[in-house]
Order: sequence, then C-alpha cells, then structure tokens
Amino acid sequence: MADTVNSSFGQPEPPSVLPPATSYVQGWQTWQYVVTILLGLVVYDQAMYIYRKGSIAGPSFKIPFMGPFLQALDPKFDGYLAQWASGPLSCVSVFHKFVVLASDRDIAHKVFKSPQYAEPCIVPIAKDLLNHKAWVFLTGKAHVEFRRGLAPLFTSRALSTYLPVQEKVLGEYFDKFVAISEANKGQPTAFMTMFREIQCALSLRTFFGDYISEEAVHRVADDFYKVTAAMELVNLPLSMYIPFTKQWIGKRVADEVHEEFARAAGKCKKNMATGAAPTCTIDHWVLSMLESNKYRERIAAGVEEVEKPANLIREFTNMEISETLFTFLFASQDASSSATTWMFQVLAQRPDVLDKVREENLAARGGDRSKPFDLNMIESLTYTNAVVKEILRWRPPVIFVPYLALKDFPVTPNYTVPKGSMIIPSCYPALHDPAVYPNPEYFDPDRWITGDAETKTKNWLVFGAGPHDCLARRYVPMTFAGMIGKASLELDWTHHATPRSEEIKVFATLFPMDGAQLVFERRKWD
Repeated sequence: MADTVNSSFGQPEPPSVLPPATSYVQGWQTWQYVVTILLGLVVYDQAMYIYRKGSIAGPSFKIPFMGPFLQALDPKFDGYLAQWASGPLSCVSVFHKFVVLASDRDIAHKVFKSPQYAEPCIVPIAKDLLNHKAWVFLTGKAHVEFRRGLAPLFTSRALSTYLPVQEKVLGEYFDKFVAISEANKGQPTAFMTMFREIQCALSLRTFFGDYISEEAVHRVADDFYKVTAAMELVNLPLSMYIPFTKQWIGKRVADEVHEEFARAAGKCKKNMATGAAPTCTIDHWVLSMLESNKYRERIAAGVEEVEKPANLIREFTNMEISETLFTFLFASQDASSSATTWMFQVLAQRPDVLDKVREENLAARGGDRSKPFDLNMIESLTYTNAVVKEILRWRPPVIFVPYLALKDFPVTPNYTVPKGSMIIPSCYPALHDPAVYPNPEYFDPDRWITGDAETKTKNWLVFGAGPHDCLARRYVPMTFAGMIGKASLELDWTHHATPRSEEIKVFATLFPMDGAQLVFERRKWD
C-alpha cells in the first residue's frame, strides 16, 4: 500500500514541456499581442479580397481595411472611366464591403433582370434614409402589386393634369432666372443650384399640388441635397449615429420630409373624399383608392354588373404614400437637376439646335408664343424630343445603379459575385458605345431622327431595365420637352465658358465642374 502511495503521490512531477510557440509568446508584452492580431487581420482582409476578386480586373492588393475610401469621398469621373475601361467586370473593396462594377451592357441587363439574385440597394445607407419597407426594396409579388398601384399616376389622363401645374412653376422660375442675372448686372452666375431648386419645385407641385405649402417647398428644396450628400457609395460604419456627419444630418432631413409628405397625404384624402377633380399625382393615386374601395363595397353588398375600375388597388396609408413619393423625389431630384443643367448649357453652346427647338415650338403653337403646352403638343415635337433623348444619352443622369447580391450570383460563366457583395451595373458605357452611337461624345439630336439610335433599345439604359425599371420613362421626357420648349420662346441665355465647363463633377450624378455659368434675359422677338 505504501509503495502504491509513494508511486502515485510521492514522486516529484516531471517539469511541464510547453509547445515552442507557447513558450515563445509567454514573455510577450501587450503591444506585441496587438501587433500580431493586427497583422493577422491585415492578412485575412487581403486574402479575402484576393479570393473574392478572382480573375476580374481590380487592384492586385487593397489598402488594408479601408481600401480606396479616401478616393470615394471625392470621386472623379476620370476614375470611373478608367474603372469601366479596365474590363467588363472590375472590383474594389472598401472596409468590409466588396464592390463589383459591371461595365458590359449584357451583364448590366442580367443584373437588372435577376431579382432572385440581387436587389436594388442604391447605397448601403439607403434603407435607413428611405425606409427599410419602401417599395423600391420590395421583391417578387409584393413589388409587382405595389407597382401596379402606382400605374394610375402615369396614364395619359394623369400626365395631362400635371402640365398646367408645371407650366406655372416654370413661368415663376424663369422670372427668377432673369432677375438673378439682372441683379448680377449681366455677369455670369453658376445656375446649377437654381436648377436643383426648379426641379424640386416642379416635382413637389406635380406630386402634391397645393397640399404642401410654399414655405415647405423652399425648405425641402434647400435641404434635400443633404439627403443626397448622405448617400455616399461608401461611408464610415455607423456614421448615421455620429452627430453632425453627413449621414446623421441626412437621416434627420429625411425624417422631416417624410412627416411633411404624410401630412399632405392626409389633406389629400380629405379633399378627394368630397369629389374634387384630380390635379396632381397624389390626387390620382387617392382617386384610384376611392374608386377601388367603392367597387369592393358594391360587390360586398351584392350589387350586380358593377363596372370594375381599370386599376383595382388596395388602400395605402399616409406613410406609405409619403415614403413612395419620397423615393420619387430622391430618384428624380439629382437626375433631373443634372439633365436641366447640361440642357441649358449645351443649348447655349449650340444655337443651331436651339433655333430648331424654337422654330418647332412656335409652329406647334400656331405662332402664339403664349399658348400653354399640352400632352398632345409635347408628344408631337419630334426635334425637341430628340434633343431631350440626346441630353439623356450624352450626359446620362444615372450612371450606375447599385444592387446587393442576395446569394452567390454567377454573372458570367467564369465569375460569381459573392453573396453580400455590391454588384453595380453601369449605364454610361452602353450609352457611349461607339459601335452603337457613332461619335458618342458629340451632341447630335439628329441621330434620333435620321440615324438609327431609336432602334438601339438594348443600349438605352437611361431608365434601367427589368422589374425595377423607372416608372417615369414617359413622364421625364415630357417634362423636359415642356421646359425647353417654353424656355426657347420666353428666354435668351448665354453660356460663359470657363476652363472647367466641360469637366465633370460627380455628385450622385454628373454636373459641369463650374456649376454652369449662364446669363438669362427675356427674349425680344423682332
């Protein structure tokens, strides 16, 4: 027994032998652990980037963690051109987000038309600003049904009622353009900011009519750019919660605008319930709801032979209406401001084009310069509409549309976009393809009349494609044709070129770097 005890407990334990690595780090100081962990994270970040990149174009290595974050804060258009030229697919990685850019037209179409693989995300912070349940983020049946509920807003009947409102807004702002130039004693002024304001006023009055006050229109016009500024393609993680960052400010502006729009929706429902005639977008939407509700009530009551509304839709809440028209404003504000800016600048540079627009619009009015435009008149303006199309092609207001890969997305036989990555189909390369649009950098409206541009529908990505294409593909050209037609008859304007007039500034979309230096005056007819 004693021998057993001695053999079990009495013998001294052998010295422990630690693995060499453990023995080595036992004496480390804190900084050595920190550096080792950081190096490990750098290696992991780099390895994941190389693995995700695969065979597509892009930097061989990324700046640890942040990637090209600093360049993304102030993107250069030449940088986008270089990225698109690097290959049909290229990539960058910023912080934790892997981004694939598609410059190839056919790949862009595939992304647009593959809702089972990817959904629009605009930018990572978009859902926080537009609302996670906003209709633009819906997919499948829910998206189709919601979109069907918006169809009455873009019928010929609806479009016709928007035009008198737009004519009035245009007249008010043309007066402002002239007054600004007079106050500046005929010296050129950067009008880009005013073009943002006129487009915001046009949108708000078209969407809400008089349900929104003049003060609110000016407030939204002044502040809405802060929402755009918050919509950076990449931003610091959690920046929306850091006071006074662009994302923090943008979120507060968005919330205030949502509340303003919801109040307008409530006013509209009360007014339309009295049997009022529709005069704006929200009126047509609410009228369709009322007609649909009345139809259901009569069917439920057992009434026979009830005429079914052309578009049977459900009831939408005030906040749903607000969120939807907020997305309309977001989608249109910068894009339309860009197109307006380039339109006035290029027409001043090309008097031959402006003269043809003026001649056509005067003839369409039977020589009466004060005659208001209407839908039939606008759609009859062959050359004016060709000018609008060429503006949208030459300086596309949407250069790309970010999507989020919901699962591994095989965009080509040789490359699969990893789940959780951003995949960004680009519109600009297709609209500047020299094989489709000869001499694509030249502004040539005649390519839509005597050329074959009208037949190149697959390259016409101005309004996207697939289930999430733009609902306003008829509304937008109508609005611009009305604007330049009226301007051609009422105004003269000159562009004062600077060395930066043709440089392109990227702020959500494309603008001239010098802000469009123009002078406006009332047209004096002989």
